Amino acid sequence: MDGVIGKFQLKIKDRESAGNILGEALKDVVKKEYRKDTLVFGIPRGGIIIADIIARKLSCRFDLLISKRLRAPHNDELAIGAVMEDGTTYLNELVIRELKISSEYIKSEILNQLEETKRLARIYKPGNKFFLEDSDIAWKNKTIIIVDDGAATGSTITAAIRSIRKTKNPERLIIAIPVSPKGTINLLKNEGIDHIEVITSPQSRNFKSIEQYYQNFDQVTDNQVFDIIKGSLKK
Repeated sequence: MDGVIGKFQLKIKDRESAGNILGEALKDVVKKEYRKDTLVFGIPRGGIIIADIIARKLSCRFDLLISKRLRAPHNDELAIGAVMEDGTTYLNELVIRELKISSEYIKSEILNQLEETKRLARIYKPGNKFFLEDSDIAWKNKTIIIVDDGAATGSTITAAIRSIRKTKNPERLIIAIPVSPKGTINLLKNEGIDHIEVITSPQSRNFKSIEQYYQNFDQVTDNQVFDIIKGSLKK
């Protein structure tokens, strides 16, 4: 069966379409009576578009999580881990060992990307007026949905999962992503996720990039993120 499926490649129209598909699918996962206690967190930039649509479909609150990929030396596209705004860090020890990356490089890259998360926080969350700052939320009773526009190695989502577990410890944690290879999905399952909603999960050997599974994967601009945030703050 895999041989037949491998000859065909599902292509998602764009992030908006992905958000609508995932949002509809999650209606069966998060029942109406639980949606008032559900929060959707998008990872900038692409995950913000999808998360906003999911939040609107489920009629629940929307927020953002800033997670930055740690880049391999001389290869910005290869992730060796990720770091969150709160300092939570995930390292892919297998890749680090294979590439023989020094601890000095890793420490420097973590500091650089941590500074970048803080810079993005100042841009995207001016005055800390976003929902993440609400101190009166009973997080342990919440369902949290973490959303991105895809997961290649799973580094940014893994860091986000660990940050949420550490700082919020919700009752239920769900991941929603349009595309991710089966190997990465299996790694994410090891993080103790309650549910993973994915549109397409190709065999790892067939996976080259997230972009290959979209018809339109244009870069998301800061202005698009600002418009979504402003819209959410008005609700």
